[in-house]
Amino acid sequence: MKTTQRQIYITDSDHKRLTALLGSQNMQNGTHKEFLNNLRRELDRARVVPSEDIPEDVVTMHSQAILTDLNTGEKVECTLVFPGNADFDKNKISILAPVGTAIIGCRVKDIIDFEVPAGRTRLRIERILYQPEAAGDLHL
Repeated sequence: MKTTQRQIYITDSDHKRLTALLGSQNMQNGTHKEFLNNLRRELDRARVVPSEDIPEDVVTMHSQAILTDLNTGEKVECTLVFPGNADFDKNKISILAPVGTAIIGCRVKDIIDFEVPAGRTRLRIERILYQPEAAGDLHL
């Protein structure tokens, strides 16, 4: 998924919930197999850290970030969510969407290069507007 293999970080609680998502019967029986495999690869290479120790410039679940499409220059604000909470109209991006899987665990200024149905996309994480762990919202 990502062309560079820089270290990514996942909180222990996100890792636990995402691993459960991977094993979910609903997901295993659906059409999400490729997306699940992409997420599994990201989780396998991630450095798992306690939620209270995650750097505040890392994209975690429920983080709100500004991304720049390096192909078009367009900036987009999005929130990374679990599949059941995804809402394209509200820029709530599922962790199973290619962009969601690509940005989890990445840091501000990281550039992510990944494949989408329309071709290759390159995004830069510009800012984290909200990260639950940095805000003390460890229950999310």
